[in-house]
Amino acid sequence: MLTVLVAAVVSLIISLFGTPAFIKVLVKRGFGQFIRDDGPTSHHTKRGTPTMGGAVIVLSTLLAYGAAHLAFWTQPTWSGILVLFLMTGLGLVGFLDDYIKISKQRSLGLRSKQKLAGQTLVAVLFAVLVLQFPNGSNRTPASTKISFVRDTNLDLAFAGPVGGLILFIIWANLIVAATSNAVNLTDGLDGLATGASVMVFAAYILIGVWEFNQNCQFNPGLKCYEVRDPHDLATVAAAAMGACFGFLWWNTSPAKIFMGDTGSLALGGLMAGLAITSRTQLLVIILGGLFVIITLSVIIQVASFKATGKRVFRMAPLQHHFELLGWQEVTIVVRFWIIAGLCVALGLGLFYAEWVVGGS
Repeated sequence: MLTVLVAAVVSLIISLFGTPAFIKVLVKRGFGQFIRDDGPTSHHTKRGTPTMGGAVIVLSTLLAYGAAHLAFWTQPTWSGILVLFLMTGLGLVGFLDDYIKISKQRSLGLRSKQKLAGQTLVAVLFAVLVLQFPNGSNRTPASTKISFVRDTNLDLAFAGPVGGLILFIIWANLIVAATSNAVNLTDGLDGLATGASVMVFAAYILIGVWEFNQNCQFNPGLKCYEVRDPHDLATVAAAAMGACFGFLWWNTSPAKIFMGDTGSLALGGLMAGLAITSRTQLLVIILGGLFVIITLSVIIQVASFKATGKRVFRMAPLQHHFELLGWQEVTIVVRFWIIAGLCVALGLGLFYAEWVVGGS
């Protein structure tokens, strides 16, 4: 448990004090946010605000994870390493996207096909590797079974070893694409995505610690969890939570820096990695309920416009709809944080209730 605490504290300190230093570097180089003219007029004042702040979150998380293991001379696990690989890989894709936007002063960074190719490459590598590296108990970081709060009886390996691997790669790609793009869509107001991410990562700390205490490798029983490295996953989640907390100090309204696609894709990827390795693939839909709602608003808006030529919302994603209704940005952010907290509470409640009932 001390490893988890150290990871959270170290990442918080690095992010809290590293972010202003990074802001100075970005300002010196003129790396400011490009604001689209078709968005809310209130956002025009944000033009030129430093972006790519997600690099601080990623670096803080990696350094804190390493420091936590060095502090107690413990060995990192493949589960933790692969989840961090997914976060870092998607963060690099986002960094390229941000850099092109800033250097060319336009709203389009990587072309959609290029961005999708980068995300897919990272996700495929993660999906293949996460089924490797069995430990002494012959448990791999992930399994081919579909999971909700634990693995279900629906196993993608029904199609055979090769077919199961292919189906798992497709399934993992769907999860990664959904979470990374959902966080990306949510990152439109000061502190909104960062604060909501803090809550989701806090939930995964609790889930990881609980799964560790009720793990089949150490405490076998009807209710135990078949998760390979739950404690290390809690350490990763703690490092990410601390990094987001430190960054939020500078990202909250009025934001001194934005996370950019560097941060949103990385955080979304981290959520996907934690969901897959902790066997909570479908539970993340509830834990990240705010991200789901905002993503659905975009899907509904596009579908409605294509089908009827009419828009359901004044603007999508949903947070901008409320801006155009006259709500203050801070009001929207705080109320959306409340929704995010309720979703996390519901998800944790379902996770615990399933254990109380008796597991699968």
